[in-house]
Amino acid sequence: MNNMTRRAARLENKPALPEDLPRGRAVKSGPFGVLDIGSTKVACLIGRAEADGRLRALGFGWQQSRGIKAGGIVDLDQAERTIRAAVGAAEDMADQRLKSVYVNLSCGQPESRLFNVQWPVDGRAVNSDDIRRVVREARTRASTEGRVTIHALPLNFSADETPGVTDPRGLFCDTLTAQLHVVDASSTALRTLQACLSRCELDIAALVSAPYAAGLAALVRDERELGATIIDMGGGTTTMAVFFEGQVVHTAQIPVGGNHVTADIAMGLSTPLAHAERLKALHGNCHPSPDDARELLPVPSVGEAEHQIAQVPRSHLISCIKPRLEEIFELVKDRLETAGLGRAGNGRVVLTGGASQLGGVRDLASQILERPVRQGHPASVIGLADAAGAPNFATLVGLLAFATGDGQIMQDINFEAQRSAGWFGSFVDFLKNRV
Repeated sequence: MNNMTRRAARLENKPALPEDLPRGRAVKSGPFGVLDIGSTKVACLIGRAEADGRLRALGFGWQQSRGIKAGGIVDLDQAERTIRAAVGAAEDMADQRLKSVYVNLSCGQPESRLFNVQWPVDGRAVNSDDIRRVVREARTRASTEGRVTIHALPLNFSADETPGVTDPRGLFCDTLTAQLHVVDASSTALRTLQACLSRCELDIAALVSAPYAAGLAALVRDERELGATIIDMGGGTTTMAVFFEGQVVHTAQIPVGGNHVTADIAMGLSTPLAHAERLKALHGNCHPSPDDARELLPVPSVGEAEHQIAQVPRSHLISCIKPRLEEIFELVKDRLETAGLGRAGNGRVVLTGGASQLGGVRDLASQILERPVRQGHPASVIGLADAAGAPNFATLVGLLAFATGDGQIMQDINFEAQRSAGWFGSFVDFLKNRV
């Protein structure tokens, strides 16, 4: 058998990859456990990747959030019970126990910055150690007291005067220049998160920025390449991530979400929060119509007897909803404009999260952001219930996609932060970034 025959035989035995599998992605089969800790729900998914890159669910569980506010833990006991219940349901369905989980980063006021780092190579070929040192240098520059670096993502490299290099290993140059996207968060919030998961007998395999995960689930390949902004409208926060040329180049978070809309309804109509949430889900909209003033909705009043139900025009409900959503999108617009992203920040917008399902949100977002907007849904997962395919489960599905290798650059290099003493060193030991 000659060399050409051997090569042809190897190719024949290699499984074909689907067209939508990102080029260069090495699929890690798993299984993996992922955990989405949000202000409205805690969801756990156990799954694996098939040989063709498609995701398969083995176990799933979710609970209404308790002890969690704005993505952060405010009551350890309640949060522990909630997480245990969600993880336990997924474990029972999958018939296996988790030791570690991939967790979304929503707490600790995450911040996003870009760094340019130069590293002397002195005319030899670039190797993995050079790239690892560049990433560590970016971590060092980004280091701030009271903050922990979560992601240090190489976006692109330049080998001397040659820009646009995706993987510089093997190239000869005098100076290697890298642009890196660094995301960090408050160390105290992360310490609380770690303590809560330790009480649940779980380690953290990796922390993943929530909008980053949502983008992996809801954006198609062309959107990631050409430029798109994912806006994940959660209960306590609204987060966003900008993708360009296949990479996430910016993330941001604002402390306003769907729960604030509910509170506005409760205050404006003087009704209990539970009924305000029901009104929002069943009749909520942010675009008025001529019939709204004539359509009456039953609204119980706070503190009144149960049988005393007021009749309130639907127009009053809309007048409570629309200003808050306008505020959210104005804040998003401001964050994107001040980020100075240029062409990367001018792509289309994809909405995910529970609050994105309100009527008229897509049109309102398009009007304020002055861009095309679509409703995003997570990519399908084999064996996952249809209800989990809603926009509010995009982060959960994206976490599983990340765990299996999606969005991870140069997976053969461990970009682990340099260890240090004390609790922080122990914490970083298992916060091993896989990107």
